[in-house]
Amino acid sequence: MSKISTLFKELKRNGKKGLIPFITAGDPDPKLTVELMHALVRGGSNVIELGVPFSDPMADGPVIQRSSERALTQGVTLHQCLEMVKEFRKQDLETPVVLMGYANPVEQMGAERFANEAKAAGVDGVLVVDYPPEECVDFAARMRMAGVDPILLLAPTSSPERIKEAAKIASGYIYYVSMRGVTGASHLNTHDVASIIPTIRQETDIPIAVGFGINDAQSAKAVSKTADAVVIGSRIIRLLEEAPPGQAVQSLEAFIREIRFALDS
Repeated sequence: MSKISTLFKELKRNGKKGLIPFITAGDPDPKLTVELMHALVRGGSNVIELGVPFSDPMADGPVIQRSSERALTQGVTLHQCLEMVKEFRKQDLETPVVLMGYANPVEQMGAERFANEAKAAGVDGVLVVDYPPEECVDFAARMRMAGVDPILLLAPTSSPERIKEAAKIASGYIYYVSMRGVTGASHLNTHDVASIIPTIRQETDIPIAVGFGINDAQSAKAVSKTADAVVIGSRIIRLLEEAPPGQAVQSLEAFIREIRFALDS
């Protein structure tokens, strides 16, 4: 059983919901990424999604696009992202880390090499945004062989056939995109989320994490009533953008504690 699967079983046994924050590797400063990862854990995060910066992040809104641009300007590559995970693992062997990004950097490295290096670095899951279920069967199998969970996306526009296909391939958790559009949108409809999750659960018992549009304790709490975990990304990137000089780590940890408290209350 994977580290992610074990985590979700423990959360369920304890009656808790998962908190999965997203940060972009290298933003705002490559030297700060590992420290930010540890701050996320101290604040109460269960899984960390570490974004691999990419020049054309088509599923991401302007906030996360800016974070990718800042990281790329500082020369952050997929290889450096893996090195950051290695550094994080020197102090934390338990918290699952999921790499989230796009196909181009993975394909440039080569799927087999990527799978092996991700596992060696301490990566527990991989979510490639532009790999739809029907096109990543071999990739997902390669990840599982390396001991890395392939995490797939579903959205309000996903057909019943695509839901079934994703359910067959995914492991760790399924990431349900709560709305049409890109990250950072503000029109989250929790009723829509609550209505679609039972449909997904008919096809799989894999945990379901919901992201896009969750930006505060209230929205996180509302979504957690039906989801197994909540994913917060754009709000965190904005927080890091707005944090006073030298205060990014403290601001992030305080924000995560607030979300954790809401989920546990």
